[in-house]
Amino acid sequence: MERSESEGRPSEARHRLLSTAARVFYAEGIHTVGVDRIVKEAQVTRATFYRHFPSKENLVVAYLEEADRALRGQADEALAAGLPAADTLRAISASIAEAIQSPGFRGCAFLNAVAEYPDPEDPVHRAVLAHRQWFLETVTGLLAKIREEPAERGARHFVMLRDGAMAAGCLFDPALVSETFLHGVEGVLKAHASPAFNE
Repeated sequence: MERSESEGRPSEARHRLLSTAARVFYAEGIHTVGVDRIVKEAQVTRATFYRHFPSKENLVVAYLEEADRALRGQADEALAAGLPAADTLRAISASIAEAIQSPGFRGCAFLNAVAEYPDPEDPVHRAVLAHRQWFLETVTGLLAKIREEPAERGARHFVMLRDGAMAAGCLFDPALVSETFLHGVEGVLKAHASPAFNE
């Protein structure tokens, strides 16, 4: 018997639906994959699908929220290690580089999703922006521990480097892209730590 979310734990069917959605949305795109395909591959009924997700858009938002939780978990691990802020940023950067070099890498799930949902009022678009705001704030906070001003400017530079690496990683040699990204991060850290550079 399926456990309902009202009982405090997600059901196995919901887990299968999300796992299937994550796999096919990331590999093939969101709009190209219909509910029927997800239902079939997750081995649930349409009624079960709609009990957990009133619409495909609800499933897309849940997929992005799961991806967001995973990335926050990686960042929390790096933060919990108690390293100096620069080394924490290096650890976060290393996990990004590792993702770029992983089998089946197809870019950033969030950037991919927002390209398919350009309307700023759409819940999917808002979920992407919420994730990106968290990431920017996390990087800003770490840079502020190195040198308070101008932490946000350095963080925006870092995020742009990350975005470029995620886009290039599925087009070019992922090892070279990762090396270039990590080199760029070192440049951001060096520039941010130098008052003369930021004046």
